[in-house]
Amino acid sequence: MAGLIANCCKIEELKQAVYYRFNVKNTQELKNCGAFIMATDGMEKIDFRFKLTWEMLYRKFVGILSGEENQQGYGCINGINIFNYFKPWQVFGLDPKTATKEEIKSAYYRLSKIYHPDNPETGDRGIFERVEIMYKSIITGI
Repeated sequence: MAGLIANCCKIEELKQAVYYRFNVKNTQELKNCGAFIMATDGMEKIDFRFKLTWEMLYRKFVGILSGEENQQGYGCINGINIFNYFKPWQVFGLDPKTATKEEIKSAYYRLSKIYHPDNPETGDRGIFERVEIMYKSIITGI
């Protein structure tokens, strides 16, 4: 389903992809869905009236929106905008099925050297903090 929806950006198609992900038929069912409630716990209040909301939910729970593949520019690492997507394996350029702890650490250190705030040429606190969160999410999941 995600592959079919990835080429769209119409609000109804975004909704359908999110509904499919949570196995519900409409927004009211989604609001009452235990899995959705748990998955969005701690997030700001979700306003389902706006397309931006559905795009955010799609990014978080379904996949990469059409036109946002292989992004470049500020906040983009390995084609992923780290401020829009939480895709640590892609950002680190690793395969979750085969990566070793050493490979994970090596990828983290490589990115840390680039984005650490103490690096006067390429350091960036915001990017560094996101990379660090991604690293922790991977390393604690092993």
